[in-house]
Amino acid sequence: MKGKKISFGKVFWPSFVAVLVGSIIGGLLFLMVVGGIASAVTPKPSSVKVLPNSVLHIKLDGVIGEKTKSDVDYFSLKLKTNLGLSDLLYGLEKAKTDNAIKGVFLELGSLSCGYTTAKEIRNAINDFEKSGKFVVAYTAGELVGLGKYYISSAANELYGFPTSTMEFLGLGGELTFYKNTLDKLGIDVQIIRGKNNDFKSAVEPFFLDKMSDSSRLQMETYLNNIWTEMRNDIAKDRKVTANDMNVYAENMLIRRIKDAVQYKLIDGSKYRDEVLDIIKKKLKLSSDQTLKLVEFEKYAKTSFKRDQMLMKDNQPNVAVIIAAGDISVEGDGLTSKEVCQLLKDARANKSIKTVVLRVNSPGGSALASDEIWREVKLTNKEKKVIVSMGDVAASGGYYISTAASRIFAEPTTVTGSIGVFGMIPYFGNFMQDKLGFSYDYVRTNQHAGFTLNRKMTPEELSNVQEEVDEIYQDFLERVAEGRNMTVEQANVIARGRVWTGSDAVKIGLVDELGGLKDAIAYAAKTAGIKEPKVLYYPLVKEDMFETILEQLDEKSKNSTVSTRAAIPTELVNQYQKLTKLEGMFGIQMRMPFVMDLQLK
Repeated sequence: MKGKKISFGKVFWPSFVAVLVGSIIGGLLFLMVVGGIASAVTPKPSSVKVLPNSVLHIKLDGVIGEKTKSDVDYFSLKLKTNLGLSDLLYGLEKAKTDNAIKGVFLELGSLSCGYTTAKEIRNAINDFEKSGKFVVAYTAGELVGLGKYYISSAANELYGFPTSTMEFLGLGGELTFYKNTLDKLGIDVQIIRGKNNDFKSAVEPFFLDKMSDSSRLQMETYLNNIWTEMRNDIAKDRKVTANDMNVYAENMLIRRIKDAVQYKLIDGSKYRDEVLDIIKKKLKLSSDQTLKLVEFEKYAKTSFKRDQMLMKDNQPNVAVIIAAGDISVEGDGLTSKEVCQLLKDARANKSIKTVVLRVNSPGGSALASDEIWREVKLTNKEKKVIVSMGDVAASGGYYISTAASRIFAEPTTVTGSIGVFGMIPYFGNFMQDKLGFSYDYVRTNQHAGFTLNRKMTPEELSNVQEEVDEIYQDFLERVAEGRNMTVEQANVIARGRVWTGSDAVKIGLVDELGGLKDAIAYAAKTAGIKEPKVLYYPLVKEDMFETILEQLDEKSKNSTVSTRAAIPTELVNQYQKLTKLEGMFGIQMRMPFVMDLQLK
């Protein structure tokens, strides 16, 4: 007898629904159990037991931002934590004086961070070594990139996996241009830039198919300055010359770990167990004795959290306000709604004598930038505000910095980009010619009913240009006022151009080279504070659910398995760019280019 054919849908959908319902019920049961635990126990930050003669084990993996960020994967109910720079610096500072910690074992995974973040980590490693304690670094994996090497080269001793490939080719970047795609689709983008903002090249991908001369000049200058700084840092720690390293890169002489050993960039090619034996010898342990490794992520995060929770009630005198991300009024990233409130909170805290504003932002909304600038100015009248610039403090990121008393930046910081732009796309031809849409309008006045399906008239475009020019003029006046120069002098170094921190000091946009620790030390000294008690904003809060998950996930946190995205990285990057564009409202103060310049 011939069997009856069963459709795919009749099998798939009931199974799918059953699995979905089962997952939801299981998740609810889990949350009920966790809720029961939480109601019975009030967890405290888990302590890290450090035994005598221990070694701090630092595994740098994933994105390193300004703040530690913990995200819960609700499907696996696991906690993924990316350690922030503040916690990292605090952890190394604490370990310097921790008698139980004898040294550091540094391992680098698939990390991603900006040049300035990498430099601040290197500086912290160098500072730790001044205590007389050792740092042994180990690079492994299929590829050791420049970012991994740059950070690890600060260690007293550096070893690499024998068969790893190593990339030491200098710096390069790629910009994506959309003009030809837009032309094919029949989409027109009307560009408005501030007067003389020829370096404000963020809009170029929408009307050019390659870099303008101005854009190329600032990009080449920027990359050359960063490359020089990196070579100088590496040369200082590895006892080779900066010129030699340029020769290695130019001639592709370093392709594997053995090449790096030959040219003295790495001390030796070793397997991981051999490196652990080297560390044991430093501690005078025999090969059969156990090496006591202390997990740095937990050590730093727990120590920082405990310090901050105690600091709230211990008369803090220095506030550090973290302002990181794209600037907007509200939403994700650096929002005026949050940062303005944090500045008000710091002003209202009577024990706080001075404020350090840590800026790491490529800019964003002009309106939100002005809101934050106003609060910085008001705060600076009562308590001196010192700005510490991170990887980037450009355009709106620089705008909010101008009202401070003093500005610190690292040589590798991207800053400046004093300029304004607006973009108004016209979709009319695309919607009509490609999709067959048509439109008709009713309006009470000639210019009412603005839509992206109607091209702006010359008069309307002129009005927008005037608005952009006016905001640019305001920007110049803010810079002139804050940096003690004339508007004409500010205009010469503005025009939307970016500068590295080292160049910014020479032209007066930045006062001093240094990192976050330097800015805090200066702020305390200026305020007459002998013993700085630093409180970070936003305030650290105890997350009960996160603490429980940390305890449940203890074993998996110690694994070296890294999670990889199922979606190709390039597609994710393009999606994020489009999402960012969609979120742009009003006139923008943003970086003049969008380029992936993360160290990896």
